[in-house]
Amino acid sequence: MFARVSFYPTLFYNVFMEKVTKRNWYDRIDENMILGALPFRSFAPEMIKQENIKAVVSMNEDYELWAFSNNKDRWAKLDVEFLQLATTDIFEAPCQDKLWTGVRFINGFLPQDKSITGLPVVEGEQKAPGDRVGTVYVHCKAGRTRSATLVGCYLMMRNGWSPERAVQHMRECRPHVLLGSKQWEALRIFHSTRIAPEATTTT
Repeated sequence: MFARVSFYPTLFYNVFMEKVTKRNWYDRIDENMILGALPFRSFAPEMIKQENIKAVVSMNEDYELWAFSNNKDRWAKLDVEFLQLATTDIFEAPCQDKLWTGVRFINGFLPQDKSITGLPVVEGEQKAPGDRVGTVYVHCKAGRTRSATLVGCYLMMRNGWSPERAVQHMRECRPHVLLGSKQWEALRIFHSTRIAPEATTTT
């Protein structure tokens, strides 16, 4: 309930901070990944064009999307694939199943020579053909916590990084990334179960 009540005040606070500080609404994490705040419908078409966005992953619940952002049908009209991994704001981290599903989905939009080898595609999805390779925009409300947890898992999986190295890289690109104890725990569980047995480097 607190997350719902605080949604609009904190969303407008994010808009204010983007205008009066050096915060960006979104930041590029690597050549295929953008971590950002709620993508408003008004700037979605231009953002898609400028950033070559082929897919969007939302960590938001339904009520967070309906007023200002696109749902799956609206993204489809813009020729963008959409995956929603609803996670409650403030108090929760994405569960391991959602993190695994998100990384597999993202992998479908990576160039073949840079895709995560041996990673199964999301059930019902096919590996993206060449014309679908591009940028994935991962977001929650502010692009700091829920979405950063998923992007951290992607970075660990793609690069063989430790949780600490993944978060360091995100903060270099997007300094206001903010992870709490639950998000750190989710990253470490993901690393220990999905990456550590096969990791070649943690630097």
